[in-house]
Amino acid sequence: MHVRLLLVLMLVIVIQTGGQTLPPRISKYRVSFGSITRNRQTLLILRRFELNGKPYCLLVDPQTLQTSVAPDQSNSPTVLTLADLLNFQLSSPYSQALSAAASNAKPLQDAGFTHTLPREKGITLTIDLCPSHKPLDRIIFTSLAQELGKYESPVPLALSITGVWMKQHPDDLAWLKQLANKGVLSITWINHSFHHHVSTTEPLNENFLLEPGTNLNDEVLLTEQAMLANGLIPSVFFRFPGLISDQELVKRIGQYGLITVGSDAWLAKGQTPGWGSIVLIHGNGNEPVGVQDFLQLLRQHQADIANRQWLLYDLRRE
Repeated sequence: MHVRLLLVLMLVIVIQTGGQTLPPRISKYRVSFGSITRNRQTLLILRRFELNGKPYCLLVDPQTLQTSVAPDQSNSPTVLTLADLLNFQLSSPYSQALSAAASNAKPLQDAGFTHTLPREKGITLTIDLCPSHKPLDRIIFTSLAQELGKYESPVPLALSITGVWMKQHPDDLAWLKQLANKGVLSITWINHSFHHHVSTTEPLNENFLLEPGTNLNDEVLLTEQAMLANGLIPSVFFRFPGLISDQELVKRIGQYGLITVGSDAWLAKGQTPGWGSIVLIHGNGNEPVGVQDFLQLLRQHQADIANRQWLLYDLRRE
């Protein structure tokens, strides 16, 4: 069960309220690690919560890193600690990714995964949606559908989304969900914090999520709740605002069972992508240079795309 389950629940709510659309009511949302076996498949529990008064959980498949939402009907799930989670199926992609991201806890910038090792030529595209009063750069997504849709369907990409952006841009969010529901895009939804506070005057070691007084629990869990309320399934990935963190902050993110994702090719900063790069652009209207650089990258690789020699990769399958 995944996004379709949430859509069905939202439809039920509409019917029960006489046609008035109300968002799902999420309560008692909390970190809770465990494991269950369904259809001979072991899944890990990351969160437990109530959806319209009924118990649900957020699950991850440790082999595929795919997350899902399902009713919490387990009578006796195995309760795990964070250490158990890290040691659970040590050879699984999820356990290895958690450990690898935690080991790359750089002092200030670009912690976690910054590069992947694809089997073929190509990149992993990540698009950040930080708070902005400007509209979504829809040309990014229409260009991807046009240039890559004939060869990769749906087109895989990852969106790092903030809670504030979701509140500011409901129409843009609905448009993105429509592209995903139609099978045009395959979107991995990355937690990018709720508020994404930033100061133009404070030093980096006291900025973004390092700002004194930051409530990390709110920044992480309120974003996931906002995703669920909007019919999105949170992934197991987290991107720090501004790519700024310290070793303690990376460790704390790992305690939520989340994998930190950085970038080795922030296009607006002039960084050139290579094979396996995790490319970063902003689609929130605040970074036109990065958008133009990416569109130029698509034009540059038109022939390679046609020959399947330059592809986009799903972040969950690296």
